[in-house]
Amino acid sequence: MLRSQEGRSWSFPLQREPAGYFAGTTTAARPGDRYRYLVAGKGEFPDPWSRFNPEGVHGFAAITDPHAFPWTDSDWRGVPLADAIIYELHIGTFTPEGTFAAATDKLIELQQLGITVVELMPLADFPGNRNWGYDGVSWFAPARCYGSPDDLRRFVNTAHQLGIAVLLDAVYNHLGPDGNYFGLYTHQLFTHRHHTPWGDAINFDGPGSAAVRPLVIASAQLWIGDYHFDGLRLDATHAILDDGPRHFLQELTEAVRAAAPGRTVLVIAEDERNEANLLRPRAVGGFGLDGVWADDFHHIVRRKLAGDDEGYYRDYAGSGAELAATLRQGWFYTGQLSANRGHPRGTDPTGVPPERFVICIQNHDQIGNRAFGERLHHQIDLHLWQAASVLLLGAPQTPLLFMGQEWAASTPFRFFTEHNPQLGKAVTEGRRREFGHFRAFADPAVRATIPDPQAIETFRSSQLRWDEREQEPHARCWKLYQELLHWRRHSPGLRAARRGGSFTVVELGEQAWMIDYGSDRVMVTFAAGEIPVSLEGYHIVVSSETVTKTTATGVHFSHPGGVILSMTSHFPLGPK
Repeated sequence: MLRSQEGRSWSFPLQREPAGYFAGTTTAARPGDRYRYLVAGKGEFPDPWSRFNPEGVHGFAAITDPHAFPWTDSDWRGVPLADAIIYELHIGTFTPEGTFAAATDKLIELQQLGITVVELMPLADFPGNRNWGYDGVSWFAPARCYGSPDDLRRFVNTAHQLGIAVLLDAVYNHLGPDGNYFGLYTHQLFTHRHHTPWGDAINFDGPGSAAVRPLVIASAQLWIGDYHFDGLRLDATHAILDDGPRHFLQELTEAVRAAAPGRTVLVIAEDERNEANLLRPRAVGGFGLDGVWADDFHHIVRRKLAGDDEGYYRDYAGSGAELAATLRQGWFYTGQLSANRGHPRGTDPTGVPPERFVICIQNHDQIGNRAFGERLHHQIDLHLWQAASVLLLGAPQTPLLFMGQEWAASTPFRFFTEHNPQLGKAVTEGRRREFGHFRAFADPAVRATIPDPQAIETFRSSQLRWDEREQEPHARCWKLYQELLHWRRHSPGLRAARRGGSFTVVELGEQAWMIDYGSDRVMVTFAAGEIPVSLEGYHIVVSSETVTKTTATGVHFSHPGGVILSMTSHFPLGPK
Protein backbone atom coordinates (compact mmCIF):
# COMPACT_ATOMS: atom_id res chain seq x y z
CA MET A 1 0.00 0.00 0.00
CA LEU A 2 1.41 3.41 -1.04
CA ARG A 3 0.74 6.84 0.40
CA SER A 4 1.83 9.90 -1.54
CA GLN A 5 3.22 13.04 0.07
CA GLU A 6 -0.09 14.73 -0.78
CA GLY A 7 -1.99 12.07 1.19
CA ARG A 8 -3.34 9.99 -1.72
CA SER A 9 -3.32 6.21 -1.06
CA TRP A 10 -3.42 3.25 -3.41
CA SER A 11 -2.29 -0.35 -3.55
CA PHE A 12 -1.19 -2.90 -6.15
CA PRO A 13 -0.32 -6.60 -5.97
CA LEU A 14 3.18 -8.07 -5.90
CA GLN A 15 3.93 -11.13 -7.98
CA ARG A 16 5.71 -14.24 -6.72
CA GLU A 17 9.12 -14.82 -8.30
CA PRO A 18 10.76 -18.26 -8.80
CA ALA A 19 13.16 -17.80 -5.84
CA GLY A 20 10.23 -17.15 -3.48
CA TYR A 21 10.43 -13.36 -3.37
CA PHE A 22 7.56 -11.05 -4.33
CA ALA A 23 8.08 -8.03 -6.57
CA GLY A 24 6.14 -5.34 -8.35
CA THR A 25 6.67 -2.13 -10.33
CA THR A 26 4.77 1.14 -10.40
CA THR A 27 5.45 4.45 -12.13
CA ALA A 28 3.13 6.36 -9.81
CA ALA A 29 5.46 6.52 -6.80
CA ARG A 30 8.36 8.90 -6.25
CA PRO A 31 11.01 9.53 -3.57
CA GLY A 32 9.43 10.69 -0.35
CA ASP A 33 6.22 8.68 -0.76
CA ARG A 34 5.44 6.22 2.02
CA TYR A 35 4.51 2.55 1.80
CA ARG A 36 3.93 -0.66 3.71
CA TYR A 37 2.82 -4.17 2.82
CA LEU A 38 -0.62 -5.78 2.96
CA VAL A 39 0.07 -9.33 4.07
CA ALA A 40 -2.80 -11.64 3.11
CA GLY A 41 -4.84 -12.63 6.12
CA LYS A 42 -2.63 -10.73 8.57
CA GLY A 43 -3.03 -7.00 7.92
CA GLU A 44 -0.66 -4.10 7.16
CA PHE A 45 2.97 -4.36 8.19
CA PRO A 46 6.27 -2.49 7.74
CA ASP A 47 8.93 -3.48 5.22
CA PRO A 48 11.92 -5.05 7.03
CA TRP A 49 13.96 -4.43 3.85
CA SER A 50 13.14 -0.69 3.88
CA ARG A 51 15.76 1.99 3.13
CA PHE A 52 14.35 4.67 5.44
CA ASN A 53 11.77 4.68 8.24
CA PRO A 54 10.82 8.30 9.00
CA GLU A 55 7.86 7.06 11.11
CA GLY A 56 9.93 4.50 13.01
CA VAL A 57 10.36 0.77 12.52
CA HIS A 58 6.65 0.15 13.17
CA GLY A 59 5.40 2.71 10.66
CA PHE A 60 5.34 3.41 6.94
CA ALA A 61 8.69 3.33 5.15
CA ALA A 62 9.77 6.02 2.70
CA ILE A 63 10.87 5.55 -0.90
CA THR A 64 14.40 6.93 -1.39
CA ASP A 65 16.66 7.62 -4.35
CA PRO A 66 20.17 6.35 -3.49
CA HIS A 67 21.65 7.91 -6.64
CA ALA A 68 20.60 11.53 -6.08
CA PHE A 69 23.32 12.53 -3.62
CA PRO A 70 26.13 14.66 -5.20
CA TRP A 71 29.21 12.68 -4.11
CA THR A 72 32.59 14.38 -4.48
CA ASP A 73 34.84 11.48 -3.42
CA SER A 74 35.46 9.79 -6.78
CA ASP A 75 39.24 9.92 -6.19
CA TRP A 76 39.02 8.51 -2.66
CA ARG A 77 40.92 5.22 -2.23
CA GLY A 78 40.52 4.63 1.49
CA VAL A 79 42.97 4.23 4.38
CA PRO A 80 45.22 1.14 4.63
CA LEU A 81 45.01 -0.70 7.92
CA ALA A 82 48.67 0.10 8.54
CA ASP A 83 47.72 3.80 8.74
CA ALA A 84 44.58 3.29 10.83
CA ILE A 85 44.00 5.21 14.04
CA ILE A 86 40.40 4.28 14.84
CA TYR A 87 37.96 6.52 16.70
CA GLU A 88 34.75 4.82 17.83
CA LEU A 89 31.72 7.07 18.30
CA HIS A 90 28.00 6.91 18.91
CA ILE A 91 26.12 9.43 16.79
CA GLY A 92 23.45 10.13 19.43
CA THR A 93 25.91 11.05 22.19
CA PHE A 94 28.87 12.39 20.20
CA THR A 95 27.27 15.86 20.15
CA PRO A 96 24.47 17.54 22.12
CA GLU A 97 22.30 17.48 18.97
CA GLY A 98 22.90 13.77 18.41
CA THR A 99 22.59 13.93 14.61
CA PHE A 100 24.58 13.07 11.51
CA ALA A 101 24.71 16.78 10.65
CA ALA A 102 26.17 17.79 14.01
CA ALA A 103 28.71 14.95 13.88
CA THR A 104 29.74 16.08 10.39
CA ASP A 105 30.65 19.49 11.78
CA LYS A 106 33.00 17.82 14.29
CA LEU A 107 34.97 15.81 11.74
CA ILE A 108 37.49 18.61 11.28
CA GLU A 109 38.28 18.29 15.00
CA LEU A 110 39.08 14.60 14.53
CA GLN A 111 41.26 15.30 11.52
CA GLN A 112 43.23 17.89 13.47
CA LEU A 113 43.63 15.42 16.32
CA GLY A 114 45.15 12.89 13.92
CA ILE A 115 42.33 10.37 13.52
CA THR A 116 42.40 8.47 10.22
CA VAL A 117 39.40 6.12 10.66
CA VAL A 118 36.03 6.79 12.29
CA GLU A 119 33.98 3.80 13.40
CA LEU A 120 30.26 4.45 13.88
CA MET A 121 28.34 2.34 16.35
CA PRO A 122 25.43 0.47 14.68
CA LEU A 123 23.01 2.49 12.56
CA ALA A 124 20.49 -0.14 11.42
CA ASP A 125 17.16 1.35 12.54
CA PHE A 126 15.82 0.38 15.96
CA PRO A 127 12.67 1.06 18.01
CA GLY A 128 12.58 4.37 19.87
CA ASN A 129 14.97 7.29 19.59
CA ARG A 130 17.66 6.21 22.07
CA ASN A 131 19.69 3.04 21.66
CA TRP A 132 23.27 1.84 21.39
CA GLY A 133 22.24 0.34 18.05
CA TYR A 134 22.56 -3.35 18.87
CA ASP A 135 18.75 -3.65 18.94
CA GLY A 136 18.58 -2.90 15.21
CA VAL A 137 15.83 -4.55 13.14
CA SER A 138 16.20 -2.81 9.76
CA TRP A 139 19.41 -4.03 8.15
CA PHE A 140 19.05 -1.65 5.19
CA ALA A 141 17.88 1.60 6.84
CA PRO A 142 19.95 4.08 8.88
CA ALA A 143 18.30 5.12 12.15
CA ARG A 144 15.97 8.02 11.33
CA CYS A 145 16.50 9.67 14.75
CA TYR A 146 19.95 10.76 13.54
CA GLY A 147 18.76 12.29 10.26
CA SER A 148 18.07 11.31 6.66
CA PRO A 149 20.01 8.87 4.47
CA ASP A 150 21.53 11.85 2.66
CA ASP A 151 22.64 13.31 5.99
CA LEU A 152 24.61 10.09 6.53
CA ARG A 153 26.03 10.30 3.01
CA ARG A 154 27.12 13.86 3.70
CA PHE A 155 28.92 12.70 6.84
CA VAL A 156 30.86 10.05 4.89
CA ASN A 157 31.56 12.38 1.96
CA THR A 158 32.92 15.07 4.31
CA ALA A 159 35.08 12.52 6.11
CA HIS A 160 36.61 11.49 2.80
CA GLN A 161 37.31 15.11 1.91
CA LEU A 162 39.25 15.33 5.18
CA GLY A 163 41.17 12.12 4.54
CA ILE A 164 39.22 10.07 7.09
CA ALA A 165 37.84 6.60 6.34
CA VAL A 166 34.50 5.55 7.90
CA LEU A 167 33.68 2.08 9.21
CA LEU A 168 30.25 0.86 10.28
CA ASP A 169 29.63 -1.45 13.22
CA ALA A 170 27.35 -4.04 11.60
CA VAL A 171 25.30 -6.55 13.59
CA TYR A 172 24.57 -9.76 11.67
CA ASN A 173 24.45 -12.21 14.58
CA HIS A 174 21.00 -11.26 15.92
CA LEU A 175 18.08 -8.86 15.57
CA GLY A 176 16.55 -6.67 18.27
CA PRO A 177 13.60 -7.80 20.43
CA ASP A 178 11.08 -5.27 19.10
CA GLY A 179 10.18 -4.31 15.53
CA ASN A 180 11.53 -7.40 13.79
CA TYR A 181 8.97 -8.14 11.08
CA PHE A 182 11.04 -10.60 9.06
CA GLY A 183 9.10 -13.49 10.58
CA LEU A 184 5.90 -12.35 8.84
CA TYR A 185 7.53 -12.82 5.46
CA THR A 186 9.85 -15.79 5.97
CA HIS A 187 10.47 -18.63 8.42
CA GLN A 188 13.99 -19.22 7.16
CA LEU A 189 15.88 -16.38 8.83
CA PHE A 190 16.55 -18.20 12.11
CA THR A 191 17.57 -21.76 12.89
CA HIS A 192 17.17 -24.03 15.92
CA ARG A 193 20.43 -25.78 14.98
CA HIS A 194 22.55 -23.10 16.69
CA HIS A 195 21.95 -20.90 19.70
CA THR A 196 23.43 -17.56 20.72
CA PRO A 197 23.08 -15.33 23.79
CA TRP A 198 20.15 -13.71 21.95
CA GLY A 199 18.32 -16.96 21.14
CA ASP A 200 18.17 -18.95 17.91
CA ALA A 201 21.00 -18.09 15.55
CA ILE A 202 20.72 -16.44 12.14
CA ASN A 203 20.43 -19.29 9.63
CA PHE A 204 23.69 -19.33 7.68
CA ASP A 205 23.97 -23.08 7.11
CA GLY A 206 20.60 -24.83 7.52
CA PRO A 207 17.63 -25.44 5.20
CA GLY A 208 16.66 -22.12 3.63
CA SER A 209 20.07 -20.53 4.26
CA ALA A 210 20.57 -20.13 0.51
CA ALA A 211 18.05 -17.28 0.73
CA VAL A 212 19.35 -15.84 4.02
CA ARG A 213 23.00 -15.47 3.08
CA PRO A 214 22.31 -13.20 0.05
CA LEU A 215 19.98 -11.09 2.22
CA VAL A 216 22.70 -10.31 4.74
CA ILE A 217 25.31 -9.78 2.04
CA ALA A 218 22.98 -7.35 0.26
CA SER A 219 22.76 -5.33 3.48
CA ALA A 220 26.54 -5.25 3.90
CA GLN A 221 27.07 -4.26 0.27
CA LEU A 222 24.46 -1.50 0.57
CA TRP A 223 26.47 0.26 3.28
CA ILE A 224 29.62 0.04 1.14
CA GLY A 225 27.96 0.92 -2.16
CA ASP A 226 25.10 3.32 -1.41
CA TYR A 227 26.80 5.05 1.53
CA HIS A 228 30.49 4.72 0.56
CA PHE A 229 31.51 3.25 3.92
CA ASP A 230 35.11 2.04 3.93
CA GLY A 231 34.42 -1.20 5.71
CA LEU A 232 32.68 -2.96 8.55
CA ARG A 233 33.36 -3.84 12.14
CA LEU A 234 31.40 -7.10 12.51
CA ASP A 235 29.76 -7.50 15.90
CA ALA A 236 30.34 -10.75 17.84
CA THR A 237 31.52 -12.92 14.95
CA HIS A 238 31.86 -15.84 17.37
CA ALA A 239 28.02 -15.87 17.25
CA ILE A 240 27.90 -16.05 13.43
CA LEU A 241 27.66 -19.83 13.33
CA ASP A 242 28.17 -21.76 10.12
CA ASP A 243 29.11 -25.43 9.74
CA GLY A 244 28.90 -25.35 5.95
CA PRO A 245 31.80 -25.86 3.52
CA ARG A 246 32.38 -22.13 3.06
CA HIS A 247 31.97 -20.06 6.20
CA PHE A 248 29.70 -17.06 5.82
CA LEU A 249 32.41 -14.70 7.11
CA GLN A 250 34.59 -15.63 4.14
CA GLU A 251 31.76 -14.96 1.71
CA LEU A 252 30.80 -11.68 3.39
CA THR A 253 34.38 -10.38 3.41
CA GLU A 254 34.84 -11.02 -0.30
CA ALA A 255 31.43 -9.53 -1.12
CA VAL A 256 31.97 -6.19 0.62
CA ARG A 257 35.36 -5.77 -1.00
CA ALA A 258 33.80 -6.47 -4.39
CA ALA A 259 31.23 -3.71 -3.72
CA ALA A 260 33.97 -1.04 -3.96
CA PRO A 261 36.58 -2.00 -6.58
CA GLY A 262 39.68 0.15 -6.46
CA ARG A 263 39.07 1.20 -2.87
CA THR A 264 40.44 -0.14 0.41
CA VAL A 265 37.58 -1.86 2.25
CA LEU A 266 38.39 -3.11 5.73
CA VAL A 267 36.61 -5.94 7.54
CA ILE A 268 37.34 -6.16 11.27
CA ALA A 269 35.82 -8.73 13.62
CA GLU A 270 34.83 -8.49 17.24
CA ASP A 271 35.64 -12.04 18.33
CA GLU A 272 36.37 -13.32 21.83
CA ARG A 273 38.10 -16.54 20.73
CA ASN A 274 41.57 -15.18 19.81
CA GLU A 275 41.23 -17.12 16.56
CA ALA A 276 44.21 -16.39 14.30
CA ASN A 277 42.57 -18.16 11.38
CA LEU A 278 40.20 -15.21 11.03
CA LEU A 279 43.21 -13.13 10.00
CA ARG A 280 45.06 -15.58 7.79
CA PRO A 281 44.63 -15.42 3.99
CA ARG A 282 42.12 -17.59 2.18
CA ALA A 283 45.02 -19.18 0.30
CA VAL A 284 46.16 -20.94 3.48
CA GLY A 285 42.67 -21.79 4.72
CA GLY A 286 41.99 -18.60 6.67
CA PHE A 287 38.97 -16.33 6.55
CA GLY A 288 40.87 -13.36 5.13
CA LEU A 289 39.60 -10.63 7.48
CA ASP A 290 41.74 -7.55 7.94
CA GLY A 291 41.69 -7.26 11.71
CA VAL A 292 40.17 -8.35 15.00
CA TRP A 293 39.43 -6.66 18.33
CA ALA A 294 42.10 -8.10 20.63
CA ASP A 295 40.72 -7.60 24.15
CA ASP A 296 43.57 -9.13 26.17
CA PHE A 297 45.49 -5.83 26.14
CA HIS A 298 42.54 -3.95 27.64
CA HIS A 299 41.82 -6.62 30.24
CA ILE A 300 45.43 -6.79 31.45
CA VAL A 301 45.77 -3.01 31.67
CA ARG A 302 42.50 -2.66 33.56
CA ARG A 303 43.35 -5.55 35.89
CA LYS A 304 46.69 -3.91 36.65
CA LEU A 305 45.51 -0.32 37.05
CA ALA A 306 41.97 -0.64 38.43
CA GLY A 307 42.18 -4.04 40.11
CA ASP A 308 39.16 -5.69 38.45
CA ASP A 309 39.23 -9.42 39.21
CA GLU A 310 35.71 -10.73 38.52
CA GLY A 311 34.18 -12.18 35.36
CA TYR A 312 36.67 -12.44 32.51
CA TYR A 313 39.23 -10.49 34.54
CA ARG A 314 39.74 -13.73 36.52
CA ASP A 315 41.89 -14.88 33.62
CA TYR A 316 44.51 -12.18 34.18
CA ALA A 317 46.99 -11.33 36.91
CA GLY A 318 47.80 -7.91 35.47
CA SER A 319 51.49 -8.77 35.54
CA GLY A 320 54.29 -7.08 33.69
CA ALA A 321 55.06 -10.33 31.88
CA GLU A 322 51.45 -10.68 30.66
CA LEU A 323 51.48 -7.18 29.26
CA ALA A 324 54.86 -7.62 27.56
CA ALA A 325 53.77 -10.91 25.97
CA THR A 326 50.57 -9.30 24.69
CA LEU A 327 52.51 -6.42 23.12
CA ARG A 328 54.81 -8.91 21.42
CA GLN A 329 52.13 -11.33 20.21
CA GLY A 330 48.97 -9.25 19.72
CA TRP A 331 47.01 -11.17 22.35
CA PHE A 332 47.90 -13.11 25.50
CA TYR A 333 45.78 -16.25 25.31
CA THR A 334 47.20 -18.59 22.68
CA GLY A 335 45.72 -21.86 23.93
CA GLN A 336 46.08 -21.66 27.73
CA LEU A 337 43.29 -22.79 30.02
CA SER A 338 40.81 -20.00 30.77
CA ALA A 339 39.62 -20.16 34.39
CA ASN A 340 36.62 -18.02 33.48
CA ARG A 341 35.54 -20.25 30.59
CA GLY A 342 36.69 -23.59 31.92
CA HIS A 343 38.44 -24.58 28.68
CA PRO A 344 41.48 -23.53 26.62
CA ARG A 345 41.23 -20.23 24.77
CA GLY A 346 43.10 -18.80 21.85
CA THR A 347 45.48 -19.83 19.08
CA ASP A 348 49.05 -18.99 18.14
CA PRO A 349 49.14 -15.73 16.13
CA THR A 350 52.74 -16.15 14.95
CA GLY A 351 53.23 -14.45 11.60
CA VAL A 352 50.20 -12.16 11.90
CA PRO A 353 51.38 -8.51 11.56
CA PRO A 354 50.71 -6.24 14.57
CA GLU A 355 48.45 -3.95 12.51
CA ARG A 356 45.78 -6.67 12.43
CA PHE A 357 45.21 -6.55 16.20
CA VAL A 358 42.91 -3.70 17.29
CA ILE A 359 43.60 -2.75 20.90
CA CYS A 360 42.17 -0.18 23.30
CA ILE A 361 42.11 0.96 26.90
CA GLN A 362 38.37 1.63 26.60
CA ASN A 363 35.56 1.12 24.10
CA HIS A 364 31.77 1.26 24.21
CA ASP A 365 31.50 -2.20 25.81
CA GLN A 366 34.21 -1.75 28.41
CA ILE A 367 32.63 1.51 29.57
CA GLY A 368 28.92 1.04 28.94
CA ASN A 369 28.71 -2.49 30.29
CA ARG A 370 29.83 -1.24 33.67
CA ALA A 371 26.93 -0.51 36.00
CA PHE A 372 27.39 3.27 35.98
CA GLY A 373 29.17 3.66 32.66
CA GLU A 374 32.41 4.85 34.24
CA ARG A 375 35.41 5.45 32.02
CA LEU A 376 38.79 4.09 33.13
CA HIS A 377 40.14 7.56 33.93
CA HIS A 378 37.19 8.08 36.30
CA GLN A 379 38.52 5.26 38.45
CA ILE A 380 42.29 5.60 38.40
CA ASP A 381 44.80 8.40 38.95
CA LEU A 382 45.15 10.70 35.94
CA HIS A 383 48.90 10.08 35.81
CA LEU A 384 48.21 6.37 35.37
CA TRP A 385 45.66 7.18 32.68
CA GLN A 386 48.18 9.21 30.74
CA ALA A 387 50.78 6.47 31.10
CA ALA A 388 48.31 3.93 29.73
CA SER A 389 47.54 6.32 26.86
CA VAL A 390 51.22 6.53 25.93
CA LEU A 391 51.40 2.73 25.98
CA LEU A 392 48.32 2.38 23.79
CA LEU A 393 49.44 4.89 21.18
CA GLY A 394 53.05 3.76 21.32
CA ALA A 395 52.21 0.08 20.73
CA PRO A 396 52.64 -1.51 17.28
CA GLN A 397 49.04 -2.75 17.21
CA THR A 398 46.17 -0.70 15.73
CA PRO A 399 44.81 1.66 18.41
CA LEU A 400 41.12 2.33 18.94
CA LEU A 401 39.97 5.37 20.90
CA PHE A 402 36.47 5.81 22.27
CA MET A 403 34.94 9.25 21.79
CA GLY A 404 36.04 11.74 24.40
CA GLN A 405 38.95 9.73 25.70
CA GLU A 406 41.36 12.16 24.03
CA TRP A 407 40.48 14.79 26.62
CA ALA A 408 39.61 12.42 29.49
CA ALA A 409 35.94 13.32 29.19
CA SER A 410 34.03 13.79 32.44
CA THR A 411 30.89 12.20 31.00
CA PRO A 412 30.13 8.50 31.40
CA PHE A 413 28.81 6.29 28.60
CA ARG A 414 25.82 4.44 29.98
CA PHE A 415 23.54 1.78 28.58
CA PHE A 416 20.36 3.43 27.29
CA THR A 417 17.19 2.38 25.44
CA GLU A 418 13.76 3.68 24.56
CA HIS A 419 11.65 0.54 24.31
CA ASN A 420 7.90 0.28 24.81
CA PRO A 421 6.90 0.34 28.52
CA GLN A 422 6.54 -3.42 28.91
CA LEU A 423 9.83 -4.32 27.22
CA GLY A 424 11.55 -1.32 28.78
CA LYS A 425 10.63 -2.46 32.28
CA ALA A 426 12.03 -5.91 31.55
CA VAL A 427 15.27 -4.39 30.23
CA THR A 428 15.68 -2.22 33.31
CA GLU A 429 15.03 -5.11 35.69
CA GLY A 430 17.24 -7.46 33.69
CA ARG A 431 20.17 -5.05 33.61
CA ARG A 432 20.09 -4.56 37.36
CA ARG A 433 19.68 -8.28 37.97
CA GLU A 434 22.68 -9.22 35.82
CA PHE A 435 25.00 -7.30 38.15
CA GLY A 436 23.88 -9.36 41.13
CA HIS A 437 26.79 -11.80 40.85
CA PHE A 438 29.35 -9.02 41.36
CA ARG A 439 30.46 -8.35 44.94
CA ALA A 440 29.75 -4.62 44.74
CA PHE A 441 26.11 -5.25 43.80
CA ALA A 442 25.20 -8.17 46.03
CA ASP A 443 22.88 -5.84 47.99
CA PRO A 444 19.56 -5.28 46.11
CA ALA A 445 19.48 -1.71 47.42
CA VAL A 446 22.79 -1.00 45.69
CA ARG A 447 21.57 -2.61 42.46
CA ALA A 448 18.56 -0.31 42.55
CA THR A 449 20.89 2.68 42.15
CA ILE A 450 22.11 1.48 38.73
CA PRO A 451 20.84 4.04 36.18
CA ASP A 452 17.60 3.12 34.45
CA PRO A 453 18.35 2.51 30.73
CA GLN A 454 14.91 3.86 29.85
CA ALA A 455 15.37 7.21 31.63
CA ILE A 456 16.11 10.16 29.37
CA GLU A 457 18.74 11.40 31.82
CA THR A 458 20.71 8.16 31.40
CA PHE A 459 21.05 9.05 27.73
CA ARG A 460 21.68 12.77 28.21
CA SER A 461 24.36 12.21 30.84
CA SER A 462 26.30 10.22 28.22
CA GLN A 463 26.55 13.08 25.72
CA LEU A 464 30.00 14.61 25.36
CA ARG A 465 30.73 18.11 26.66
CA TRP A 466 33.07 19.51 24.05
CA ASP A 467 33.68 22.77 25.89
CA GLU A 468 35.52 21.03 28.72
CA ARG A 469 38.49 20.38 26.43
CA GLU A 470 39.66 23.91 27.18
CA GLN A 471 39.63 23.29 30.94
CA GLU A 472 42.22 21.48 33.03
CA PRO A 473 42.97 18.65 33.40
CA HIS A 474 41.19 17.88 30.12
CA ALA A 475 43.25 20.37 28.10
CA ARG A 476 46.59 18.75 28.90
CA CYS A 477 45.20 15.27 28.11
CA TRP A 478 43.98 16.58 24.78
CA LYS A 479 47.39 18.08 24.06
CA LEU A 480 49.11 14.80 24.96
CA TYR A 481 46.89 12.86 22.56
CA GLN A 482 47.60 15.34 19.77
CA GLU A 483 51.34 14.91 20.26
CA LEU A 484 51.18 11.12 20.52
CA LEU A 485 49.12 10.80 17.35
CA HIS A 486 51.39 13.20 15.49
CA TRP A 487 54.40 11.08 16.42
CA ARG A 488 52.56 7.89 15.54
CA ARG A 489 51.80 9.06 12.02
CA HIS A 490 55.39 10.11 11.34
CA SER A 491 57.55 7.48 13.07
CA PRO A 492 59.30 5.35 10.42
CA GLY A 493 60.26 2.70 12.98
CA LEU A 494 56.70 2.23 14.19
CA ARG A 495 55.31 2.20 10.64
CA ALA A 496 57.76 -0.54 9.64
CA ALA A 497 56.94 -2.60 12.74
CA ARG A 498 53.21 -2.44 12.04
CA ARG A 499 53.76 -4.01 8.64
CA GLY A 500 55.62 -6.95 10.10
CA GLY A 501 59.02 -5.36 10.71
CA SER A 502 61.09 -5.95 13.81
CA PHE A 503 60.58 -4.41 17.25
CA THR A 504 61.37 -5.53 20.77
CA VAL A 505 59.48 -5.25 24.04
CA VAL A 506 61.65 -4.99 27.14
CA GLU A 507 60.36 -5.39 30.69
CA LEU A 508 62.04 -2.81 32.91
CA GLY A 509 60.78 -4.29 36.15
CA GLU A 510 57.20 -5.17 37.07
CA GLN A 511 55.85 -1.65 36.44
CA ALA A 512 57.76 -0.42 33.38
CA TRP A 513 58.24 -1.36 29.74
CA MET A 514 60.11 -0.19 26.68
CA ILE A 515 59.06 -0.79 23.09
CA ASP A 516 62.13 -0.39 20.90
CA TYR A 517 61.65 0.42 17.22
CA GLY A 518 65.29 1.23 16.58
CA SER A 519 65.14 4.92 15.78
CA ASP A 520 62.30 5.42 18.29
CA ARG A 521 61.62 4.09 21.77
CA VAL A 522 58.45 4.15 23.85
CA MET A 523 59.03 4.06 27.59
CA VAL A 524 56.13 3.71 30.04
CA THR A 525 55.99 3.26 33.80
CA PHE A 526 53.02 2.71 36.08
CA ALA A 527 55.07 3.79 39.13
CA ALA A 528 57.26 6.74 40.05
CA GLY A 529 61.02 6.37 40.02
CA GLU A 530 63.98 6.18 37.68
CA ILE A 531 63.87 3.89 34.64
CA PRO A 532 67.41 2.80 33.84
CA VAL A 533 67.95 2.82 30.09
CA SER A 534 70.61 4.27 27.83
CA LEU A 535 69.60 7.58 26.27
CA GLU A 536 72.69 7.96 24.09
CA GLY A 537 71.64 9.34 20.73
CA TYR A 538 67.98 9.79 21.79
CA HIS A 539 66.00 12.83 22.84
CA ILE A 540 62.44 13.16 24.15
CA VAL A 541 59.91 14.16 21.49
CA VAL A 542 56.69 13.46 23.45
CA SER A 543 56.15 13.10 27.17
CA SER A 544 53.40 13.11 29.71
CA GLU A 545 53.68 16.03 32.09
CA THR A 546 54.95 13.68 34.80
CA VAL A 547 58.51 13.39 33.51
CA THR A 548 60.79 15.55 35.65
CA LYS A 549 64.26 14.99 34.20
CA THR A 550 66.63 12.79 32.29
CA THR A 551 69.80 11.59 33.98
CA ALA A 552 72.99 9.96 32.81
CA THR A 553 71.50 6.57 33.55
CA GLY A 554 67.88 6.94 32.48
CA VAL A 555 64.66 8.89 32.90
CA HIS A 556 63.32 9.92 36.30
CA PHE A 557 59.52 9.98 36.71
CA SER A 558 57.95 11.82 39.64
CA HIS A 559 54.66 10.05 38.87
CA PRO A 560 53.55 7.23 36.54
CA GLY A 561 53.98 8.37 32.95
CA GLY A 562 55.46 7.79 29.55
CA VAL A 563 57.88 9.24 27.02
CA ILE A 564 58.65 8.83 23.36
CA LEU A 565 62.35 9.05 22.56
CA SER A 566 63.72 9.44 19.06
CA MET A 567 66.99 9.74 17.20
CA THR A 568 65.31 12.09 14.72
CA SER A 569 63.63 15.45 15.11
CA HIS A 570 60.81 15.20 12.60
CA PHE A 571 58.06 15.80 15.15
CA PRO A 572 57.27 19.54 15.15
CA LEU A 573 54.80 19.32 18.04
CA GLY A 574 57.74 18.27 20.21
CA PRO A 575 57.79 17.64 23.94
CA LYS A 576 55.78 19.64 26.45
